[in-house]
Amino acid sequence: MSMDMTFLGTGSAYPSPHRGASGLVLRTDGECWLFDCGEGTQTQLMKSPLRAGRITKIFISHLHGDHLFGLPGLLCTVSLNTNADPQQNLNCVDIYGPRGLRKFLRVTLGLTGSQLLFPYAVHELEPTSDQCPEEGHLSPELTAESGPLHPQEQPGRTIPLDGSSDGYLLFEDKKFAVKAFRLFHRIPSFGFCIQEHDRPGKLKTELLKELGLKPGPLYGRLKAGESVILENGHLVVPSDVLEEAIPGRKVCILGDCSSVLGKEPLRMCSGADVLVHEATLGNEHRERAMEHGHSTPEMAAAVARACRARRLVLYHFSQRYKPSSLQKEGDEDVSELKRQAEEKLQDSSVEVILAEDFMTLPILLRRQKSGTTK
Repeated sequence: MSMDMTFLGTGSAYPSPHRGASGLVLRTDGECWLFDCGEGTQTQLMKSPLRAGRITKIFISHLHGDHLFGLPGLLCTVSLNTNADPQQNLNCVDIYGPRGLRKFLRVTLGLTGSQLLFPYAVHELEPTSDQCPEEGHLSPELTAESGPLHPQEQPGRTIPLDGSSDGYLLFEDKKFAVKAFRLFHRIPSFGFCIQEHDRPGKLKTELLKELGLKPGPLYGRLKAGESVILENGHLVVPSDVLEEAIPGRKVCILGDCSSVLGKEPLRMCSGADVLVHEATLGNEHRERAMEHGHSTPEMAAAVARACRARRLVLYHFSQRYKPSSLQKEGDEDVSELKRQAEEKLQDSSVEVILAEDFMTLPILLRRQKSGTTK
C-alpha cells in the first residue's frame, strides 16, 4: 500500500503569497486524511494534485484560526462537488479535534445557512488543565453545545484522556491505529500518531511445494494467519511458512507546541518513520518562541532525538522565512532552520527536511524489523 504526505500550507499565523496556512494531507491508496485546515486550504488543494472529495477524515490539532478557519469553507466546497443523487450512500466524514470544535462548526454552518450533501461527525478530545496557561482555557459556557445538531451532523464521540496510557485512542481498524497525545501551547493542542499495523511476510513458496501444497485458496488462508490441515493430516501453521512480518509505518504529526506533556508522546512516537514538528522561529528567538507557545529547530530536534525518529520534517514557519526559491537579498534564510536542527542531531541518523507548500513526501515500506526500507 502506497503512503505519502503532501504539505498544503507551511506558514504560521496567516496565509501569505509565499506560504499557505497550516494544512497537510496523508494519503493511503487514494484515501486522504487532512491534518489542520487553515484559511485558504481549499485553494491550496485545488492547486495540488489531490482531490478534496477524497478526504474522509479531518484532524484539527487546536482551535487557533490558522489551523481552523478553512474548515467550514472546505466542507461546503466538497459538498458543491458532491453528486446529489439521493440513492447514493455517502460516507460520513469524521472530524477529530479539541472540545469546542463541534460548536464552532454547528454555529458557523448554521449562521451561514450552509447545507452539506454528506454527513459529518465531530469527535472531541477533552483537554487537561496543564496543556496551556490558565488564560488559554476556554470556559465550559463558551464550548457548551447549544441547539440541535446541524441537519447533516451525526452524533460524535467525546474522548477523554485515558489515564492508563496517557493518550487518546481515536480509532482503530484493520489497517491503522490512530492516537492523539497532549502538547503544551497557548491553548490546548494535540499531536497525532498514525500507526500502520504490521503486514504478514511473504509465503515461503518453496517450502509449501515441499509440503505438497499447490498455489490456491489455501495460500490465501495461510497469508491471512489461518492454519490449514493438508490431506495427509499434517497441520501447517502460518508462522512456519511465512517470512518475517513487514513492520507497519508510523507517522507522527504535532500541532503547535513549546513542549510535549509527559513521557507518553515520546513512547508513542518512538521509531517514527516521519515526525512532523513545528519550527516557527530560529534558535536565536527561542525566548520569543516559547513565550508564544512555539518551538525552534533545536527544540524540534530534541523531540526527534528523544523518540528516535527516522526523519524530522520542520514546518509552520514564521512568514518572515520565505521558501528558498523566493528569497531575495536581505531575506531571512529558511535553510538556516534546517542547519540549526541538523547541528542538534549531528551525531544521530535523523534526516532533517524543510517542508514547503505542495511538497510530497513518500513514506516507504520497511523491509524487515531491522528498519530498512524499500
